[in-house]
Amino acid sequence: MEDKGLTRRQFLAAAGLSTAAMALGTGLFTAEPKRPNVLLITADDANWDSFGCTGSKAPDISPNIDALATEGIRLEHAHVTSAICQPSRSVIGTGRYPHRNGALGFDPIRMDVPTIVECLKSSGYYTGILAKVEHMTPPTKFPWDTVVRGPELGNGRSPHLYYQHTKAVIERAKAEGKPFFLMANSQDPHRPFPSIDEPSENLTRVYKPEEVDVPRFLPQGIPDIQKEIAQYYTAVHRCDETVGQVLKALRETGSEENTIVIFLSDNGISVPFAKTNCYENSTKTPLVVRWPGKIKPATVDREHFVSGIDLIPTLIDSLGLKPVEGMDGSSFLPILQGTRQPARNKVFTFITSTAGKRFYPMRSVRTATRSYIFNAWSDGKTEFKNEPMSGLTWNAMLEAGKEDPKIAARCDFYLHRVPEEFYDLTSDPCELNNLISSESHRKEVDQFREELLSMMKSTGDPLLEEFRKRIGA
Repeated sequence: MEDKGLTRRQFLAAAGLSTAAMALGTGLFTAEPKRPNVLLITADDANWDSFGCTGSKAPDISPNIDALATEGIRLEHAHVTSAICQPSRSVIGTGRYPHRNGALGFDPIRMDVPTIVECLKSSGYYTGILAKVEHMTPPTKFPWDTVVRGPELGNGRSPHLYYQHTKAVIERAKAEGKPFFLMANSQDPHRPFPSIDEPSENLTRVYKPEEVDVPRFLPQGIPDIQKEIAQYYTAVHRCDETVGQVLKALRETGSEENTIVIFLSDNGISVPFAKTNCYENSTKTPLVVRWPGKIKPATVDREHFVSGIDLIPTLIDSLGLKPVEGMDGSSFLPILQGTRQPARNKVFTFITSTAGKRFYPMRSVRTATRSYIFNAWSDGKTEFKNEPMSGLTWNAMLEAGKEDPKIAARCDFYLHRVPEEFYDLTSDPCELNNLISSESHRKEVDQFREELLSMMKSTGDPLLEEFRKRIGA
């Protein structure tokens, strides 16, 4: 047998290096940089404007998320693709629209659809998930190395337990000599909101109704709404503490400098006209990305629209991995690096069915100044029903509507909607005045219809024929 001399493995072993170091190759011969880790942190039902860095006036609401934003880039026009938990997370996990991945509502994705977990695991990553495990299914398509379910994390609401488990995942990855992909999902500020009358032990800050502002798309001056928003902000603050503890674990393990950190919410606040709809406050998300040495700190991008479908392509691009075929999204890495992508001037959003398996198909296209929504379910008789109607806010609106005709009309609109909605976001950012019948906006409405029609055609949306029938296309 030919003597090939000392092999690299023999050299590393002779040098006393670990098997993990040999698996990584250590870079002694190739001088290749170590592949970055990825830490994806999500909030559950957090509105885009609930944090200090995105405009909230609630005192000391989010010091940890605010600090993260000063260390990276915040994208002003970021939207999730579907404003409901499982479809939103399935889009993030596949880079495909709901009707292209199979998770139209609370459904598993199709077996033939690649996922980010499969992609990164096959590329040598150690993968872990904290909470919200059941919202990325089936398990065979999301083959995590470590799974920590919500009950093991104080029902997804214990910052200290997130710290412990984050640290454990990172240490396991290091022990195996692998970079890690960790998805840390806070279950705050999802309902049930914490009590502000009898606060629990794991709350370090309780907000009083007078300390918070009710979102402008909701009626103002109603005590029960004010109270529920205070409960919500109390949960937002605890979510921020969870983010802080996850980042503390990252820092203490010495992994901070070589980790891409992404923070966003899966959808908007759980009140009427937000979660489980296609309004601005349904899908807009507080997207922050930090990558030391690669992204200029304290950057805010106010030009480009990015979507949930774009997260996987961007990660794959950032990590230098082979692109995955069949994704609907595209990489916005150039934006993170300071380069313009002029074509990013709109976003498409979807709802098909709710957690209660109710069928309310909606589609939307929005830009910085306009939004168009198609409600395929609206027929004047069908009544809308979703989880955000279970709290104080909706019941307070119904009660106030008995005395206030404007609030009564707003409630009736929420229940029945109309087939099409069109809003001028420059003068009406809360989408209160539907301009679909305005003659002066007819040309614009037609343009948005064409935009939506084109997307539905190109992606094989099963709602296409219904849309054509309704608009006469």
